[in-house]
Amino acid sequence: MTSATRFAVGLTVILTVFVFVSPSSGAKAPVSLQEMIDRAEPGSILEVPPGTYDGNITIDKPLALLGIDSPIVDVGGAGNVFYVNSPDVTIEGFVIRNTGKSLDRENAGVSSDTSPRLVVRNNVFEDVLFGVFLRTSEESVIVGNIIGAKDLDLGRRGDGIRLWESPGSLVEGNTVIGGRDTVLWFTDNVIVRDNVVEGGRYGLHFMYSDNALIERNRLVGNSVGAFMMYSFDVTIRDNIMMENYGPSGYGLGLKDMDGVTATGNRFVGNRVGLYLDNSPSAAGVTQTFDSNVFAYNRVGVTFLPSVKNNTLTNNAFIDNGEQVGVQGSGTFSGNTWTVDGSGNYWSDFAGYDADGDGIGDTSYKASDLYSELTDNHPELRFFDETPAARAVDLAAQMFPVFRPRPKLEDTAPLIEPVELEPAVGGSRGEPILGALLAAAALLAGAGSLIVFAGRSRRVAAS
Repeated sequence: MTSATRFAVGLTVILTVFVFVSPSSGAKAPVSLQEMIDRAEPGSILEVPPGTYDGNITIDKPLALLGIDSPIVDVGGAGNVFYVNSPDVTIEGFVIRNTGKSLDRENAGVSSDTSPRLVVRNNVFEDVLFGVFLRTSEESVIVGNIIGAKDLDLGRRGDGIRLWESPGSLVEGNTVIGGRDTVLWFTDNVIVRDNVVEGGRYGLHFMYSDNALIERNRLVGNSVGAFMMYSFDVTIRDNIMMENYGPSGYGLGLKDMDGVTATGNRFVGNRVGLYLDNSPSAAGVTQTFDSNVFAYNRVGVTFLPSVKNNTLTNNAFIDNGEQVGVQGSGTFSGNTWTVDGSGNYWSDFAGYDADGDGIGDTSYKASDLYSELTDNHPELRFFDETPAARAVDLAAQMFPVFRPRPKLEDTAPLIEPVELEPAVGGSRGEPILGALLAAAALLAGAGSLIVFAGRSRRVAAS
């Protein structure tokens, strides 16, 4: 063998060893990820080098799986990428892609059965039917993931995140774009915090999940921001629910919910900011909506007529097409709009504050004929903002016989909206909200100046 031949053989061996030990991010890894997992000791930390690995991975023992430089796990369009059937598993730092399309088999990027304390952290999900689908996996953590979807009709997509009977879990800091829903069912004591959900059907679909905290989420551009049902003692605070404009288009819908506390939320540019159906449903239960902003929605808050025992104070109702609507026939009463001499801010309040105490000297009454007609006949909304709609309201003002009974009376309307803490710091919605609150304050100040000038002229004339 010549020297040149020996050199060529040696170089081939060196290159082969290098590729085996350290695959490039675009090359197929020579050792399967499943083999690495099978060889790992239970409870160990397995660092996975960069490369592209085959999916259909099963993890059936406690294990921390840590991706180095974002290794790719691709299942090739059939089945799940990861299936977990063990407690105390961590999957972190991977690109998880290309699941199957079977809704009946619920193909997912990460799927689990009876896997308590599962951690799915800082992964990127691409071309997945379901993103993270956990079943009976209590005290699990889904944090910092970016979850996409398959390019399918919305109804044929899977859910970006779905938790089923997984109490005590944390869903935090995830970005879910284009999935069908984010679903939490039969999952008590869950925390849903600092997530962004855009371009889906339900930003949050929530049922039978008690003692939950929903805070600082940004639910934007979905058919419905959040719809919550059949749950007790839920706190909803400092969320942005904006531009949810599907056929129902609720920023937040509540059905048969009991003990809800909603504070510091921004409902902006939705078809309906807040929708209340039989909430609360239990006798003796009250619910609190305090210091929220309802702005530029077609309807700020919509009640079904039988809904009672809700307290709404210190909220700002700003330039909604209809501030408060009552959907359907029946007598609407039993909700509280003023507590301890403090009500809500209404951008269309035509009263004044002569003594300068920040409270209107006359009551705010929601009463206009056109809104009452559209509440009972939604098809008439075709005429919103037209001369015909204005003519109906003008006729009711000129001829009291046509004037409807007020839907609500706020006996202590605020002259200026309450100042809120920033929600979801740095989000795209915050500048809009800051501008509209500033505009509302400016209009309120101008109104007070006009009243003061009028009083001054009257005093001078006397």
